Amino acid sequence: MELLKWIQLLFGDYGYLVLFLGLVLEFIALPFPGETTMAYAGYLSYAGKLHFGWLLVLAFLGTTIGMTITYFIGLKAGLPFIQRYGKWVLLSESKIDHVQKWFNKYGQSLIFIGYFIPGVRHFTGYFAGIIAVPFRKFALYAYSGALFWVVLFISVGKLFGPQWNLAFHMVEKYSIWVVAAIVLIVIALLVLRYRKPLSALMNRLIRKNKTKTVSKTR
Repeated sequence: MELLKWIQLLFGDYGYLVLFLGLVLEFIALPFPGETTMAYAGYLSYAGKLHFGWLLVLAFLGTTIGMTITYFIGLKAGLPFIQRYGKWVLLSESKIDHVQKWFNKYGQSLIFIGYFIPGVRHFTGYFAGIIAVPFRKFALYAYSGALFWVVLFISVGKLFGPQWNLAFHMVEKYSIWVVAAIVLIVIALLVLRYRKPLSALMNRLIRKNKTKTVSKTR
């Protein structure tokens, strides 16, 4: 409850700025409760005190700017610098090793799914820079993941209103499964929407492969 009171006071004093600067700082690995803050901001939107669209824009900008800063720190400074000075932003060597294990398990897709893994999202930007993931690929994963993350947690407060806190804890606990379900639903809807063009494309590819196979056997 103390955390929630602190967030409420911050919003009362600084409004939208809390969300934007808080998320930038969170991704530099400073202690800030980004998910709780977004859910509460969504509730303030439900109550008519803040604009839902502006919350989405500012949260997305704060998240992506924070992630991009950490990417370039990792890219330009490298691992030795992070190991030496990372403790000043709570980026200990043990946490770097922890993220490296996740990268070894999931590859560059961790930049996307890392938002939904506790203790990982704060460090994926640094590590992506350290291992020199191409910026376009980093941006694709990081910015699309940020969009999902931001929309999910702000929408919890917006949709559930006074019950936002209960819903938030449920979504926080199962967020990676919620996102997986949303992605599958979106894919299914796209397949249904464009099934005829997709079917025609698949038929062309099959005919093309058959033609190549026949010409090779001759």
